[in-house]
Amino acid sequence: MDKNQIQDFVAKRVAAELKDGDLVNLGIGLPTRVANFVADDINVTFQSENGFVGLGPAPDDSCIDMRIVTAGGTPSSILPGGMFFDSSTSFSIIRGGHLDMTVLGALQVDEKGNLANYMIPGKMVPGMGGAMDLVAGAKQVVIAMEHTQKGNPKILKEVNLPITGVGVVDLIVTEMGVMKVTEEGLVLTEINPEFTVEQVQEATEAKLIIADDLKEMV
Repeated sequence: MDKNQIQDFVAKRVAAELKDGDLVNLGIGLPTRVANFVADDINVTFQSENGFVGLGPAPDDSCIDMRIVTAGGTPSSILPGGMFFDSSTSFSIIRGGHLDMTVLGALQVDEKGNLANYMIPGKMVPGMGGAMDLVAGAKQVVIAMEHTQKGNPKILKEVNLPITGVGVVDLIVTEMGVMKVTEEGLVLTEINPEFTVEQVQEATEAKLIIADDLKEMV
């Protein structure tokens, strides 16, 4: 799979976690693609910290309105019943515990559910954004990312970059598999059939616990 196919594959799998009636925040980058794969038989409302609820899938080129964008500035759509408001209202939703889920990217995640996703010391980065509020306020934190960065593991025994949140991650979805964060460690619950368990472990610094009922990702 090329990078675009990987991101769509991950986003489609994350979308399978959505439940009818959920209010969900999508982080910048790969997570925004989740809106493109919502099942037709459920109603999910997407929230963006720049002041929207009711975001829809990415529009085609003929329908782009640059006033309607994701938190990362990429074009989005707004569904009937969607609303626009200021940042203070948006963060009241986040900090008030109203989000059922947030889907975020990551620089690093570890076996204890610690997340680093906003800073690489010495490099220019956009900043924290809403990530620290999101991981503290959402009922479930799902990480959607590529499994490695230039061949280097991103799922570690212990993160070594500045931490966004301690013990906040519930689920990790990559192109190689689905991992659940538990008190015992990371449980590999699903695997991409293009890879073996040994290949997934080799690309993961943290020790994986293999679920007895390991399933194939679809």
